[in-house]
Amino acid sequence: MGEQPIYSTRAHVFQIDPNTKKNWLPTSKHAVTVSYFYDSTRNVYRIISLDGTKAIINSTISPNMTFTKTSQKFGQWADSRANTVYGLGFSTEHHLSKFAEKFAEYKEAARLAKEKSQEKMDMATSPSQESPAGELSSPLTPVTPPMENINGTDEICDTTPNSDARPEPAQNALAFAHSPAMTKHWEAELEALKGNNAKLTAALLESTANVKQWKQQLAAYQEEAERLHKRVTELECQSNQTPVIKSQKTELNQTIEELETALRDKEEEMEKLKEELENMNDLMEQKDTLTQKLEETELRSRVLEEQLAGAEQRLEENQEEQENFRKSLRTLLELLDGKIFELTELRDTLARLIEEAS
Repeated sequence: MGEQPIYSTRAHVFQIDPNTKKNWLPTSKHAVTVSYFYDSTRNVYRIISLDGTKAIINSTISPNMTFTKTSQKFGQWADSRANTVYGLGFSTEHHLSKFAEKFAEYKEAARLAKEKSQEKMDMATSPSQESPAGELSSPLTPVTPPMENINGTDEICDTTPNSDARPEPAQNALAFAHSPAMTKHWEAELEALKGNNAKLTAALLESTANVKQWKQQLAAYQEEAERLHKRVTELECQSNQTPVIKSQKTELNQTIEELETALRDKEEEMEKLKEELENMNDLMEQKDTLTQKLEETELRSRVLEEQLAGAEQRLEENQEEQENFRKSLRTLLELLDGKIFELTELRDTLARLIEEAS
């Protein structure tokens, strides 16, 4: 009984910026353990992660939650109760897929548990299925999920943080904005958005022209309706109404009704066009955001290239200094060999002198 871990893995934890709702804020400096917990008392599933003694994730899984893979090693889900969006960066794509599978499995188990709890409540409140008070107060039968391991971890769980695998979220995006693959990805998306932008611009111009044309038609219809109303009033004011005048009045009334119907249809079309224009504005904002991300990535790439060029230049200078040092050592060695040779000759000369003197 109580809350027990049923699956654990390691990942870098992020939360969405509450101010911009766009940027990711890291809540852990390194990879931490992220675990699924099952509370058999309340029959609920939770995702919990601790960084030391601080709880950086405490999210109860509900049937309406969705875990989304936003890249090969990054996934996210929204928690309405905590009023935030959690993001996890994994070291491998396999770990991400495993976490997503468990999320779907426990989400389904939470849904079944909720349905069973609802059925129990319906049965308890139904007059045709009354039961003793002791049975009504009995706890629900928990749906115990399969245990992955006795200590809450499985075989694929990382045991040490992998700093190289930590995703680096961009200022306005998700993870891995520094990698060349993500740069190409953003460039491809930017090109696609440029194409879509051109199409949307053409559609916008066409829609604007149509709106102006329809406004002119509406004005003409309104003028025609006013003229017909005046004509009807004039005909009604005539003292001697003949059958011909009555027929004209009926036809004019029908024409007015048709014009009013056409006017309502045009107003509905104008509302639809307004919605389309709002959608176009959203796409333009997305395009601007991706353009900014691409510019930031290119700027970082240039900075890294400059740093690499400086490092290569320093390496060449160090190699040149080492070569000069080797040349100096060779020169000193040659001088030392000459001095040693002279000293050897001097020793031999002194030895001969001593022998001759003796």
